[in-house]
Formats: sequence, C-alpha cells, structure tokens
Amino acid sequence: MIRVEHLSKKFGPIEVLRDVNAHINRGEVISVIGPSGTGKSTFLRCLNLLDPPTGGRIFIEEQEITAPNANVSRLRQKMGMVFQDFNLFLHLNVLENLTIAPVKLLGKTKALAESKARELLHMVGLAAKEKAYPAELSGGQKQRVAIARCLAMDPDIILFDEPTSALDPTMVSEVLGVIRRLAGTGMTMVIVTHEMQFARDVSSRVFYMDQGVIYEEGPPSRIFDHPEKEATRTFINRIRNLEWHIEDYEHYDIYALTTEIIQFCEKHFLGPAQRDALIHLAEETLLMCLGTDNTPQTLTRREILRETGGINLFISYSEKTQQIHTRFTAHARLNTILNNAQDADGLGMMIINGITKGKAVEKTEGEHVVLDLPL
Repeated sequence: MIRVEHLSKKFGPIEVLRDVNAHINRGEVISVIGPSGTGKSTFLRCLNLLDPPTGGRIFIEEQEITAPNANVSRLRQKMGMVFQDFNLFLHLNVLENLTIAPVKLLGKTKALAESKARELLHMVGLAAKEKAYPAELSGGQKQRVAIARCLAMDPDIILFDEPTSALDPTMVSEVLGVIRRLAGTGMTMVIVTHEMQFARDVSSRVFYMDQGVIYEEGPPSRIFDHPEKEATRTFINRIRNLEWHIEDYEHYDIYALTTEIIQFCEKHFLGPAQRDALIHLAEETLLMCLGTDNTPQTLTRREILRETGGINLFISYSEKTQQIHTRFTAHARLNTILNNAQDADGLGMMIINGITKGKAVEKTEGEHVVLDLPL
C-alpha cells in the first residue's frame, strides 16, 4: 500500500528525517511512537507531501508520488489526514464541513454528499450535531467531526497526527473509540500517538522512531514487552514509569515533581484521588528523608545527599492489575526513612500510613534503604 525508500527531510541545516525505509500493507494499522522531536509528525506529513521530502521516494500502490510528473492531487485523494488541532472551517456548520470537499473535489452532488455525511456523523455519534458550528462543540466532538470529514473523501489510507494531543483527558476515549472502530473495518491507518495502551491494542505493527529514523519496528507485543534495542527499552520503561532523582538539596523542586506526577496520572487515566494521594506521598516521604530548614539534621543531610548520589523516586502503574507502586531509594547514611527521619510530631508518618493503609515497607538493599509504598 505504502512503500518508503531512503526518505530524508531537512529544514535548513536541521536534518529531521534521515534514510527512513518502511512498507505498510493494505489493512494494516501502524502506530508511530517515540520521544518528541524525533520526526514522527514530519514523517506523516511527508507521506502525503504536505512537507515535500528532501530526498528519497514514496510509492502509493506502486505509483511514485515523489516523481516529478506525478499527479499529486489525485494520488493525495487516496490518503486522508486528521490533524491534532482539528482544522475545521469555523464559518461552516458540521454538515457543510463534511460536504464541501466531496462536492468541489470529487464532483458529488450535494444530495449524495449530504447522505454520506449523515451516515458518517451517525457512525461517530454526532448525528444530532449536523447543524452545529465548530465553536459549539467540545474538543472531542470536533475531532470526531474531523475524522468523519476525512472519511467523506473515501480515502484508502488515513494518517492520524496525534489525534488526542489537543484534548482534555476526559475526551480522549471518545476519539480513540472511533479510531478503534475504523481499525475493525480494515482501513489502512498510520497513527502518530502518545497513547501507548491504545497503540498496543489497535496496531498490527508499531514503529519506534528516534533521531529521525525508524529505530525499531515489530508487533506490539514485542515492541512493548520485549524490545530488542536499548533506546526502545529506555523509552518504553520511561513512559510506563515515572523516575525522579534528587542529588542536590538546593535544587530540589517539589513543584516540578508535582507537575510530573500530574502528567503521569493523566497519561494513565488515573483519577483525582489517586493523583492527590501520589503527590502527598511524594511530598511527605521526601520531607521526612530530607528534613526541613527547621530540623537540626538538615545540614548533615545535605552533605550526605551530595556524597551518596541522592534519592531516587520511582512510580509505576500496572495496566493489568491497575495497581500503583511507589518506591524511594536512599543511601543508608541518610538513616532509615521510616524509623529515624520522621518529622517531630509524627504527622508525616500518619499521612503515609493513611495513604498506603499501613502497607509501607522499609528494607535494606546493600548500602541503600528502600521504602516501598503500594497505593
């Protein structure tokens, strides 16, 4: 369906894509994952020539769309694209957004285009919104209209560029539900996404992109559970878990840590109660381990912190068991966290025991003290 050979793309001196090679078969659902800034969206935009490649060739059903004499407009009609920021016509209502391109570009009659549009709106659950304008819709509704508008052109391939990134977390599932339904129809799709569980569930193959290349590809089970390359393993572990390291007391930033925890919870659709519990758990445990400016041990702790390599916080979430686990690791010279680093009135320990339901466990591993806090 799609064949990419030695694709490259530069913006001035910056090389965003370099020697990208890929093939996508009819009916496949390809999820493209990887760190931000590694060329995922550029790869998608090059596939339909929104960004003309600097080098290499792209074939759609064996027709080279990068050839000088290629009928790009006709070939591009085979490939629809859904953007992260919707791109709806604000002065047109929903039905008009869906019918304008089929009438003007495909030559369909208005009646036929409207009939098809209503079928698609019913499919995405927005049949009652055909007269509404984009400003009257939620973010999730706008994205579903954008998907229906794309389908109105009868594409053979759909490209999704982070279709949920501009949405409130509560609206993500409604858009992913529509894409799941499309995947079940056999539509060929390439999806740039940060929704890892969705990518695992819906994809026939996953491309992991890093530093402008498809660094590793394979079925979701292998990419997510048994990646072969180190960079892939590092990325997968990072998106599943939250790791935070404190090595300098003066640069300890609880607000940055709180932001990371909030983003971690949003990524895994964890509720406000779980989010607040994690934030309080991190705050109280670090406070007890580090001390405060009012405790007599603060200076000693600062010195030991620098000398021993700091404190590590590790938060993991299992989608299978839906369990959250928090682990703190500190050098034994900082003293045991539970027994010897409690605040003066014991309030911090009461909060920790309340959050973990008394399941906090401290153990020694070599020169380090480990505090396990199941939530």
